[in-house]
Amino acid sequence: MRSRPTSRPLQAAAAAALISLAVAAPAQASGEAAPGRSDGVFLTVSGDGNAWVRGVLLNCETQQAGHHPHAAEACAAIGEADGEFDALPAKSGICTKQYAPVTVSATGTYRGRPVSWHKTYGNACEMGYSTSAVFRF
Repeated sequence: MRSRPTSRPLQAAAAAALISLAVAAPAQASGEAAPGRSDGVFLTVSGDGNAWVRGVLLNCETQQAGHHPHAAEACAAIGEADGEFDALPAKSGICTKQYAPVTVSATGTYRGRPVSWHKTYGNACEMGYSTSAVFRF
């Protein structure tokens, strides 16, 4: 019987990339931003079993919002939720019942407050309606 290739090397590469990003960021004491650094939230979206991972830095405190393609709309949604990602404004819509889980996370600081949040949705459509433009990248 022939074995099927697995996505373990891809998962390992994605995990290594995320770890290197986390290690590269300096640790902050008591949630304060380092001098000369502005607040920012690193957002990630990953597929089932971390088969794929995307990430972007979003900074809502400066004119340089980062590389988020919908930064203004994402910052407005986070502002409306007062930085509480569980309270992001949801939009109504219809999604299929297909189960293809995606996990989203937000780590960093928002308006000087530490952020560490993650949640798994049943599929990308459900995630999109539940999180506005925040994880649309």
